[in-house]
Amino acid sequence: HGKETYDFVRGLQTDIIVNNRVGKGREGSMEGQTKKGYFAGDFDTPEQQIPATGLPGVDWESCMTMNNSWGYKSYDDNWKSTEDLIRKLVDIASKGGNYLLNVGPTAEGLIPQPSVKRLKKIGQWLQVNGESIYGTTANPIGEVPWGRCTAKPGKLYLHVFDWPVGGKLEVGGVKNEIKKAYLLADKQQELAVGREDEDKAVITLPLKAVDPIDTVVVLEIKGNEK
Repeated sequence: HGKETYDFVRGLQTDIIVNNRVGKGREGSMEGQTKKGYFAGDFDTPEQQIPATGLPGVDWESCMTMNNSWGYKSYDDNWKSTEDLIRKLVDIASKGGNYLLNVGPTAEGLIPQPSVKRLKKIGQWLQVNGESIYGTTANPIGEVPWGRCTAKPGKLYLHVFDWPVGGKLEVGGVKNEIKKAYLLADKQQELAVGREDEDKAVITLPLKAVDPIDTVVVLEIKGNEK
């Protein structure tokens, strides 16, 4: 009856968004992806996984936990690190998805301190780097060996997980003219940009990463990425 429920709800509120769990035609990890030919709702919901190449042409949201449990369990201390959670957020954004991160409150309605600690750290990272996540689209330049890439019109956000030895960051797939490069954490400090060939740029970075979890480099380019 999923399709009937969907149509009923949309009849009451035409702009409402309904996920694909209104139907039974799902597969994949925890049945989060819609089977081909089945009713899909408005977006897919892969659970506890990030699709390797995203889901091109489909709106999707990865639903994931901070430890191993959706609800509160006093004995579940297998908490994911802040680094892991931030990099999952970036990975999902770079593939065009949304990140639904679960928090399981206690019976008293309190958020467990390990969750609070991690959420604060994620919030601190987003205060500096949120521009590279919110309102961005998927990586347009192809796989990069040092991290991930997100984009906005006229901008590429290079998420550097693995800082290059000697501070030389090679960025393939960029044929556009690069107008400017800088660290998102320090927009006033421009970075030198060179070319190895017509679609590979070399950015000269500081010798040490600003943030060992993910330092974001911004490339302002002429036009949208080709």
